[in-house]
Amino acid sequence: MRRLTFGVLLTALALTSQASAQNYPNRTIRIVVPYAPGGGVSVLAQIIGHKMSEITKQPVVIDNKPGAGGNVGADVVAKSAPDGYTILLHTSAQASAGPLYKSLPFDPIKDFAPVTMVIATQTIICGSFKNPATTLRELIAEAKAKPGSLNYASSGPGSSLHLFAELLKVSAGVDIVHIPYRGDAPMITALIAGDVQLAFLPQATGLAAIEGKQVRPLAVTGRKRMTQLPDVPIVQEQGVTGFEEGSWNGMWVPTGTPPTVVLAIQQIMAKVLADPQVRERLLSVGQEPVGNAPAEFEAQFKADIARYAKIIEQAKIPKMD
Repeated sequence: MRRLTFGVLLTALALTSQASAQNYPNRTIRIVVPYAPGGGVSVLAQIIGHKMSEITKQPVVIDNKPGAGGNVGADVVAKSAPDGYTILLHTSAQASAGPLYKSLPFDPIKDFAPVTMVIATQTIICGSFKNPATTLRELIAEAKAKPGSLNYASSGPGSSLHLFAELLKVSAGVDIVHIPYRGDAPMITALIAGDVQLAFLPQATGLAAIEGKQVRPLAVTGRKRMTQLPDVPIVQEQGVTGFEEGSWNGMWVPTGTPPTVVLAIQQIMAKVLADPQVRERLLSVGQEPVGNAPAEFEAQFKADIARYAKIIEQAKIPKMD
């Protein structure tokens, strides 16, 4: 009798899960961006959110929740109903949160179900026109000549942009002071103003600032030069190793979301990223559309947790509160 009752319960749960996926979505979807409006993640959210709404015939709202290197927005999603209607769109900083913070209001692995990697991207190391350095090699020489006198900006403590800059300090043997901001937009504003001399920028916002002649490109991360910046050398060409890998943006939902709903979101995103106009817009700023399966993204996410933990250890970055 117990086995029969348990079997009936499993069947009911499976049918409920299938019904949830078949009916998904039937109301407004919220994409939480854990950074300030105007930054690279926010721009990406607007692009994919618009197409997602077209495909699903449901409203998609972008909800910016900046703070604590993305942890404020991530916590909002972790504590949301596991029904697929609240989605976190975050950078690879989600992978560094665990190794970097003393404590978090959420568990980056246990409290989230990975959905898909949305884009893979390189980053651009940019300098201020108010600083004389025209290449990364020149800026490193300046930093070595004047230890502690230069500043670099990040989009927040624990962000991939913060960790890449710390890795640069270790790899190049320089002392540059970290100035954190609440997202890409204020970070770039500070770089334009000359309040900081260096910043790792996401491709989309970095290219826009470069094309607007607001910031100076010094180097590009990755294994090859960026198509949009063929004259800008990669980091390795300028005598610094450790920057062969790029970054990414991905989607998560709260743990407990039915697997069929997680898969439904991934399949919607695959359609979004296959749209010719969306692909062209993303590729034009060097962002490679991905849209892979949840299991594949989960494997990459866990691998990057180990990768960032190593960077944090190498750079001797103290655990943050």
